[in-house]
Amino acid sequence: MMKSRLIFLLISIALAYEVGVCHGGELRKDFYKDTCPQAEDIVRSIIWQNVANNATLPAKFLRMHFHDCFVRGCDASILLDSTPNNTAEKAAIPNLSLGVLGFDVIDEVKAQLEKTCPGVVSCADIVALAARDSVSFQFKFPIWEVLTGRRDGLISRASEALSNIPSPFFNFTLLKQSFANKSLTVHDLVVLSGGHTIGVGHCNLFSNRLYNFTGKGDEDPSLNSTYASFLKTQCRSLADNTTTVPMDPLTPLSFDNNYFKILLLNEGLFQSDAALLTDKDSSNIVDELLDPDNFFNEFAQSIMRMGSIGVLTGSAGEIRKNCRVVNS
Repeated sequence: MMKSRLIFLLISIALAYEVGVCHGGELRKDFYKDTCPQAEDIVRSIIWQNVANNATLPAKFLRMHFHDCFVRGCDASILLDSTPNNTAEKAAIPNLSLGVLGFDVIDEVKAQLEKTCPGVVSCADIVALAARDSVSFQFKFPIWEVLTGRRDGLISRASEALSNIPSPFFNFTLLKQSFANKSLTVHDLVVLSGGHTIGVGHCNLFSNRLYNFTGKGDEDPSLNSTYASFLKTQCRSLADNTTTVPMDPLTPLSFDNNYFKILLLNEGLFQSDAALLTDKDSSNIVDELLDPDNFFNEFAQSIMRMGSIGVLTGSAGEIRKNCRVVNS
């Protein structure tokens, strides 16, 4: 398996230049080679130390990266704090599940980078690297290539998070359009949904499938009935917004391709998960990703494409001194 991942990394590196040129402008491999040669080592070291103490962090960093890129592009707008005159993205409902710890770890990384090479490494690149390094911790090896050179945005609005981040209640048509809006394909949609192999879901984001799917006190017929019975023991009512359950009940802390096996058992947690089986092309891609080698290879490529959405490069944006606030 490790040999396969080595091959996948080589493929990712080979694709890196193409992805950077086609989708990410000036993003490139080893962007900080001359200006801050220790940058990626510093990020990895701090991320790995924290993940070793908290196995829930990879899911949070992966979601942070995804939610950042889907709003204004991958510009670290998700890290900005709200101000008296503005409610920022991190305060939007879709981002509340990210919690506090992930943002604190980003602060820790940024503080060390500012000591080592002040004003050089962007918060946007830190988010992209943190996602890769946290997920890769279990393998002790980077499982996708991260191109760098992003700069930080100046604007963060909660309303834009609500309108851009795909909802767990979306059907396939809405999911497809949401990804197309970011120049991502159905293939990317299915592959990146595989990120649900780690992390948890809050009951209020799927309990309508258990208790009131069509407004008549009914259960979603596309949900495995045995699994639904189990979920009802965890989520006692539609109003429960605090209880969480693993999105992958088999290996909730392991980044693998079990998500796609679960889908075919009709045990996808969210309506948006089940939606992937309602389209022929999407369903065929799910079948292809039952091969773990295919999944790791395709995930590496799709997340590189996602990581180059709407990036700021060159003289655009800024390099924040503090990831939570724009420079004064």
